[in-house]
Amino acid sequence: MINTRMSKNIFQDGLDYWRVAETIRDIYMSEGSISTLLDYERVLDEMDMYAFKNWEAGELVAGPDIGRYSVTCTFLWPAELMPDPRGAKRLLPFGAKVKFKKTSMKVPVKIESPNDYRAGTKKPKLIEKSVWLVEMELPKYLINEIRTGSAELEGQDVDLEDLDSAYEKDLDLEQYEKQNAEQS
Repeated sequence: MINTRMSKNIFQDGLDYWRVAETIRDIYMSEGSISTLLDYERVLDEMDMYAFKNWEAGELVAGPDIGRYSVTCTFLWPAELMPDPRGAKRLLPFGAKVKFKKTSMKVPVKIESPNDYRAGTKKPKLIEKSVWLVEMELPKYLINEIRTGSAELEGQDVDLEDLDSAYEKDLDLEQYEKQNAEQS
């Protein structure tokens, strides 16, 4: 079951567009965060999350929060582009926790006239926009398994690189032709 209660309120105390931008800047300043996010994204990609509607449109707004056994990230979507919850359900059998929350965020208006500025400043006015937040907590073991390129299928460890190279060499086709020749 997908939870709808966030572990923390990202938009408390008037958090807005600029604070999200600061969070993203801080991530780019940290080599460890970038590496963790690349591994996190690899899990989402391997789980075919992007095959579901609107998952590719999400933006990171918090995280990665690296815990002892898991890594948590929170992503944002405009209200009209809610990600398909069926994508999130793909993560649940692997011990992931996913939480959805509809909330609002203050964003600057597009400057088209002097009336678009806040009184006495050179900053644009802020308006409330509805957004979806999705917090995903992935177990570290899952991130590590996908990073190393192995998976367990029916109790056997399978090296995904060997599997990919077999497909490239068409070894499955050779086996099929061999079985047909034996039956003839």
